[in-house]
Amino acid sequence: MPKAYVFTRNGGPEAERFTDLERPEPGPGELLVAVRAAGVNPVDWKLRTGYTRPGSEPLPFPTVFGSEAAGVVVAAGPGAEDFAPGDEVFGNPLTGGYAEYTLMPVAVTAHKPAALSFTDAAVLPVAVATAYDGVRQLGPAPGSTLLVTGAGGGVGSAAVQLARHAGVRVLGVASDAKKDFVESLGAEHIRSGPGLADRVRAAAPEGVDAVFDLVGGDTLREAAGLVDPAALISAGGKPLVTELGGEPVRRARTAAVLDEVARLVVDGVLRTHVTRTVPLGRAGEALRAVEDGHALGKIVIEVTA
Repeated sequence: MPKAYVFTRNGGPEAERFTDLERPEPGPGELLVAVRAAGVNPVDWKLRTGYTRPGSEPLPFPTVFGSEAAGVVVAAGPGAEDFAPGDEVFGNPLTGGYAEYTLMPVAVTAHKPAALSFTDAAVLPVAVATAYDGVRQLGPAPGSTLLVTGAGGGVGSAAVQLARHAGVRVLGVASDAKKDFVESLGAEHIRSGPGLADRVRAAAPEGVDAVFDLVGGDTLREAAGLVDPAALISAGGKPLVTELGGEPVRRARTAAVLDEVARLVVDGVLRTHVTRTVPLGRAGEALRAVEDGHALGKIVIEVTA
């Protein structure tokens, strides 16, 4: 029986376990994919605690972790004629990525370029695509100044690179432990923590033009005071950013965006910064590192063929 890492109820890490699941069958517009790699994201553990995506129903139990994955097509359902068994793909799984097999909807699945590894492809559908959508939403002009909170994480590091590629000055908020990493991306490091707004004003006396928040909470509240609400977006505190007059990141969630971010990686515009990989049997360890908030770049779970 195929293995999967699941949570069996809402709660803490004690709700997680490995289990055997029947191999799913693809329905209309779906692909059965043998997973080769799965990205680890904060939303994974948040769903375990009971968080529900806007417009979504509560999750059934057990639920397989994982919102982004890459692998090989095993079977294609009706209406998935653009894919065939043996195709290498990446996208947003319907039935979780921390597993040996998953179902992927063709609407948010793309062919993996041969030049892109499964490991790198697995971090594009959530982390890099969120960064791409957010930077495109803000549309910062060349020469403008963008503040990115959470700049040392998977989404933040991609957002910094995309903005720098567009000729934007970036102030990257992160812990001191991530200073060198943030600066290697081309951003000016701003230490996170209380007093953030004062440190930003000292680094940019002329002000910042926009804020891309990936942290939420007090960090978002401080950053919000630095810009007009129309120039404030967040993927880390969606209800709060709305309360503050800004907007959540508007996710496109299309195969076309996946094709574009893959092209940017292949062309060398973006580096995925996968800093750690673990086998599926240590999925809990990978999730703990992200949940604790100390992960640098991206962590990927690799699944043996």
